[in-house]
Amino acid sequence: MKIVLGVTGSIAAYKAADIASQLVKAGHDVHCVMTQTATEFITPLTLQVLSRNPVLTSLEDEKQSWIPGHIHLADTADLFLCAPVSADTLANFALGLAPDPLSSIYLALPRTTPVLFAPAMNGKMWDHPATQRNLKTLTEDGVNFIGPEEDGMLACGYKGTGRLWAVDGILDEVAKILES
Repeated sequence: MKIVLGVTGSIAAYKAADIASQLVKAGHDVHCVMTQTATEFITPLTLQVLSRNPVLTSLEDEKQSWIPGHIHLADTADLFLCAPVSADTLANFALGLAPDPLSSIYLALPRTTPVLFAPAMNGKMWDHPATQRNLKTLTEDGVNFIGPEEDGMLACGYKGTGRLWAVDGILDEVAKILES
């Protein structure tokens, strides 16, 4: 199956390497798309090597063909997985904004393509009314969510909700979605 793996600006972005690697080992064709802030936490080269595919980080990366890469990925994806997904990117998705290739792919997905988001952020950001409104909107749009974990140490030093769901749990959810 072809999986588009979105990676956004979160300290948990390093876990996307494990997710990509495990999905490839399971026989999936993984195409990673990163926001610019994600590249501050993990390099595109890491995900390129693990996914065995080029990594899309900007619309400038799409000059290889006359077909826009973000449209092609949207048209051919069997699953759109974003792990981790930050509050910023959740807001872009919920509001229909497309400032980057990742948000553009999300907007161009056929309505039948399953979507799974694994949020990771500071607990105060997660609990903020704006984030909760965005979650409600995306849920109503048919997006599936896994996490965040409700009780754990966060990178910012707080304890509470916000950690990325365990990689094994995300992979289990991917398998369930692809089986249905």
